[in-house]
Amino acid sequence: MMEKWKMLNGPPERYEVLRRRIYSNTKEIWYYVSSSLGSLANEIEDLKQKISHMKTMVDEHYRSLLRDVAKLADVDGYSQWRWKEFDSLSRLVEKRLLHAQNPPDCSKAKKLLCNFVNKHSCGYGCRVHHFIKCLFVAYATERTMIIDNPKNWKFTSGGWEKLFLPLSDTCTSKDGDTVSLWPGDESIQVINYNVPTPEYAPKRLHPPYIPVVLPEDLAGRIKVLHGDPAVWWIGQFLKYIFRPQPSTTILFNEFAKRAHFQKPIVGLHIRRTDKLISEASLHKLEEYMYHVEEYYKLKELNGEYDTKRIYLATDEPTLFDEARQKYPEYDVIGDPEISKTGSVRKRELDDSIININIDIYFLAYHCDYLVCTFSSNVCRLAYAIMNSLQPDASAKFTSLDDTFYFSGQVHRLNVALITHKADNPDEMDLEVGDEIEVAGNHWDGYSKGTNLRTKKTLLYPTFKVTTKIEVLPFASYPNITLNTETWKEENL
Repeated sequence: MMEKWKMLNGPPERYEVLRRRIYSNTKEIWYYVSSSLGSLANEIEDLKQKISHMKTMVDEHYRSLLRDVAKLADVDGYSQWRWKEFDSLSRLVEKRLLHAQNPPDCSKAKKLLCNFVNKHSCGYGCRVHHFIKCLFVAYATERTMIIDNPKNWKFTSGGWEKLFLPLSDTCTSKDGDTVSLWPGDESIQVINYNVPTPEYAPKRLHPPYIPVVLPEDLAGRIKVLHGDPAVWWIGQFLKYIFRPQPSTTILFNEFAKRAHFQKPIVGLHIRRTDKLISEASLHKLEEYMYHVEEYYKLKELNGEYDTKRIYLATDEPTLFDEARQKYPEYDVIGDPEISKTGSVRKRELDDSIININIDIYFLAYHCDYLVCTFSSNVCRLAYAIMNSLQPDASAKFTSLDDTFYFSGQVHRLNVALITHKADNPDEMDLEVGDEIEVAGNHWDGYSKGTNLRTKKTLLYPTFKVTTKIEVLPFASYPNITLNTETWKEENL
């Protein structure tokens, strides 16, 4: 009887939040100890061997503790509820999107015309973020999103619909009785929305619905279900726009056969070329593979002894030979020919766009874990889509640089749960309830941000804060519901 109760009612929010907090804090203390031992070894040559032994033991303790905490979700009796709630929430969001995007009478429908006006360099991943930014605004205001200037988006010579299903099957006309620029008002039938909105533009021109903000009517449920609610929310919209055409599915299947794609597998996304000019630092292959090794050591701790595999997605073809030479015990899956189309010179060609989508698809849909740099739009896209496909994949990644963010987000806030007294001039004082605008996690036990109370931008211990879930009223689609009573009757 208790098992059936758990399937129907789910876990208390405080239990899920605490379980995930223990997991994340386990990682944070490992980041701190690992980084501190590394610094100590560099400072004191005579201690290097002893510190190396300590590091090995710390890593073993870490993996053991991480495994035990992760198993809580397997033995607490809520697993079936998590899948049921995930399915229910996902289908509800998809049903609302289908409703908004397919009005019965296009001539009367309220519309949002999405116009891409970026005159500067903006790659494919960047444009996709702007693309779904429009869809968020359309959903929040219950309008049908229509691409206003397809050529500017450069998705392929055949447009978005060459690779993916159209956003709407019933409404593509831009016409309307009344037209206005964003923000307009509810009485206007057609609103023109230009992206990206310049940073210097008046506040009213910046829509409030951009992630990481969540809809008020769903935020509570998403928070219980997922470790990073904003990622789950973004993933649902990406899953909608990335519905492949039948011809695209054939391309994916052909690649899987050609590359001999198998599981288990870790997705390794290594962005080089132009990304290193101004946006990111160089990370050697060994830095990525350290975390891949940790993943497989954790599997072995669980008694799983599988062939070690990586799916290598990169714009640097020479990494394939390097990976096979340095890590002969790994099965390296991928295609160097795809990497060649990732160069700056070829990146806007049709083949390159198709190949980028192959990488996104296999990283998101078929990899068990991701190791990458979140400074890359492509990896963040893949990670968000991965989180749209299962109840909670928020811990199934390692980023070597940034934390997850949405391109164009206003900010991401942490809230202090524990007071902190600064030990040095680089740290900030914290009072319980302080809000910090996050600049990034340094993966050494500390994050950097701006304390909104003191206005100081400094470091703070990551374990002493939690993410603030920001919520706003969106359109609530009261007429779009799911029939959950049948499920309850079958399981009572």
